Amino acid sequence: MPGWLVAGGWGLLGGSALLLGALVAWFATLPARLIAAVMAVGSGVLISAVAFDLMDEAYRTGGFRAAAAGFLTGALVYTLANVALSRSGARHRKRSGSEPHARQPAADANSGAAIAIGALLDGIPESVVIGTSLIGGGRVSAVMVAAVFLSNVPEGLASAAGMKRAGRSASYVFGVWGGIAAASGLAAAFGYVALGGAAPAVLGAVTAVAAGAILAMLVDTMIPEATSATHAYSGLIAVIGFLAAFVLSKAGG
Repeated sequence: MPGWLVAGGWGLLGGSALLLGALVAWFATLPARLIAAVMAVGSGVLISAVAFDLMDEAYRTGGFRAAAAGFLTGALVYTLANVALSRSGARHRKRSGSEPHARQPAADANSGAAIAIGALLDGIPESVVIGTSLIGGGRVSAVMVAAVFLSNVPEGLASAAGMKRAGRSASYVFGVWGGIAAASGLAAAFGYVALGGAAPAVLGAVTAVAAGAILAMLVDTMIPEATSATHAYSGLIAVIGFLAAFVLSKAGG
């Protein structure tokens, strides 16, 4: 099977979590504690992925300067874009809406577009890295795919719930998230094809950009959600998620 097609499949798998979250929000209401526990596990998995998969790979591939520059660039770009999107109604796009202060606004034309753009902002760098990990016959990182998947579920939950309250149709909601899931697959395939001949420093910087964006997103949205309903246990749950991802990372290595 062509490498670009394999990369696209893995990217699509990570993006499909948006659809899963939207389906759950459309047909059921999950307890706030359960959602917060999932977010805590996801936070631990993401921290492990950033530290042991992305930044370690960025350093080994491109060296310290490329890794550091990419890491800071990813965080800066995410933060600036997130500030702009927040003013358009997408601040809590990765929050489940389980807490009153974190509920999605009504999905009018502006906020709906902002949420969709925010999903692309979050998903494309992650998917590109999934694609580049397969360059040269490499193996996809199971930890990275799991981290992307877990971070996308609450985004689908929150946005679909808000859009449903605003009267959007099922075809609209699932069409939006199906399209963005497909874009994630295309981004992974693009990363594989476009960066196949890139210099090591470029590959390292691209990987670090995703790492910086993910860590900024993690602190901005996922950790607050994780602690919102599981104050006493969120730290322990996150540690379990981190340990599971760490073991999986080393076992796969």
